[in-house]
Amino acid sequence: MIPAHLDRRTFLRWSALVPAVAAVPAALGGPAWAEETAFVDAYRTNLAANRTPETNAVVRILTGMQRLWRTGSTWDSGVVLDAAVLRANVRHCVAVTRARTAAEAERAFVYDRQHQSYAAIGGLGPLAGLYRSGAKAVTSITTAPEGTPPSKIDDAVPANAPAGSALGAGAHDSELGLVAQLVDTVRGPFASGNPSKYAYQYPRPWRLTADSRVVPTGGTDALGYPGYESEVIVAPQLLRQRNIGPVDDGGFPSGHTNAFHLACLALAYAVPERFQELVARAYDLSDTRIVAGMHSPADVIGGRITATALTAATLADPEHATLKAGAREQALKYFTAKTGTTADTLFARAHTGADEYGDRRANAAMVARRAAYGLPDRPARTAMRVPKGAEVLLETRLPYLDTAQRREVLRTTAFPAGNPLLDGPELWGRLNLFAAADGYGAFDAGVRVTMDAARGGFCANDSWRHDIGGNGGLVKAGTGTLTLTGRNRYRGGTRVEAGTLVAAAPDALGTGDVVLDGGALRVAGLRAGGYRQTGGTLSVTAGPAVLVRGEATLEHGVLEIRLTGSGPAHEADVLCARRLRGRFSAIRADRPGYRVVPRYTATGLSVRILREFS
Repeated sequence: MIPAHLDRRTFLRWSALVPAVAAVPAALGGPAWAEETAFVDAYRTNLAANRTPETNAVVRILTGMQRLWRTGSTWDSGVVLDAAVLRANVRHCVAVTRARTAAEAERAFVYDRQHQSYAAIGGLGPLAGLYRSGAKAVTSITTAPEGTPPSKIDDAVPANAPAGSALGAGAHDSELGLVAQLVDTVRGPFASGNPSKYAYQYPRPWRLTADSRVVPTGGTDALGYPGYESEVIVAPQLLRQRNIGPVDDGGFPSGHTNAFHLACLALAYAVPERFQELVARAYDLSDTRIVAGMHSPADVIGGRITATALTAATLADPEHATLKAGAREQALKYFTAKTGTTADTLFARAHTGADEYGDRRANAAMVARRAAYGLPDRPARTAMRVPKGAEVLLETRLPYLDTAQRREVLRTTAFPAGNPLLDGPELWGRLNLFAAADGYGAFDAGVRVTMDAARGGFCANDSWRHDIGGNGGLVKAGTGTLTLTGRNRYRGGTRVEAGTLVAAAPDALGTGDVVLDGGALRVAGLRAGGYRQTGGTLSVTAGPAVLVRGEATLEHGVLEIRLTGSGPAHEADVLCARRLRGRFSAIRADRPGYRVVPRYTATGLSVRILREFS
């Protein structure tokens, strides 16, 4: 069946996605000001009157779309430039809308009509209820309606809501008013995706093919179309009734996706204890636009790119420096008071209890899967360059790193090149914020990390979870604790000067030499190229704990044996090397009542753990 609003030739051109004769534009660069001016310095040009790359910073960073689609002079005269990518884009919509369940359709409806900033709160997990209460955030839409509603369904403050309650992120005069204000500021007057919709005029999937179906939740009218008048989930007839024509109803970029990511990233700045979960929430909510039948993967990717850049620009704007700092301080004070925790223990509390995003592996897999939705890649040699100002997005999640270090984290954890949309100007689409929260992806140069435990939170204790490669090395300084969990391959060695470095896996410290000058190095089992200790404490479980391919040199420092159960009475290796020089200054068990008897050889150290009797 050909939709009534398309003539046969237009429908066939779009549904088959016949490639155009015209070539892809050789360059995507915008005007001179765009080449010289970073997005974060020009984001305020994103206004309704500005609809070209020359006048609008958002339109410009989305010009990767020009590799796929050439906008026509009218809404129905656009030309396909990359048939394989756009065919896959539409096929994904068809597959998803055909396979969705009634529950998935209802969920998609709820997040279509619910205030997007309110929907973002779900990413706070065990803290979400406390947030809603403290911010006085409310919604009137929690389920899809039954039957055919008589009018358009919009979110509204419920009649029985507490005084002062507000939709979205909450009320500005509430206990979390600064946080709500930060979300609203990020979603401020320069945050709309509408100018770009007009610029690109890429149709929604149900205009491209009759096989992509709009969610029918809430009953249907006599013509078989949805029975409620929504701003987006509507049939062509209802659009015409409300004087919304196709030119005013473009699909790229997705406005809901933009709003979901803006709200989630603003909350992630204020509540970094839930940073990854809020990023996952944004990806999850955005996918409901495809489930609803109202957007394609390209639309959703465009919305995410838009929001990532706009959030960074708003947070980097000096005008908002006091607000963002106040929002973070207010959130920390509120949640520690309400949960009876400290800055050091709030992270654990934020991950204790019912949590829709409690499976980190599942979250990471979802983000990877939806980064480009499996759309065909194109040959690309675009080296990752982190956009100006993007590092502000990690300011509260990695507070112990400096600006340059946060940028390097973003660079080494970015999505790969190849997707035309992600590879657009400034490469905002390549940023993988979920992965960035897990620290460096590679040490391509030396990395020195100084953590101040007195500041609490992530400055006191954090973990890097990637399999870190690179030619550089790591120096751990400061009083805090850093844990490395990956199967790391970095070659530049590891030095501990102060604080605690935890090697949670045998290869956590890469393939180079390990030097312990001060502080503590805590291992369960460790492989190293060489080992040297001039001070500090090596904390191990009895063996084999440390395997050194080269030479181990003990000049000074303590060996601590961590006991399990009642402690072994048999002899166990704790250090094995090609050659061992020197001895520890002292050897002790990690709890009283036990004595450690060492036995040194030319190639290592073994110990016996004996119980002391009075």
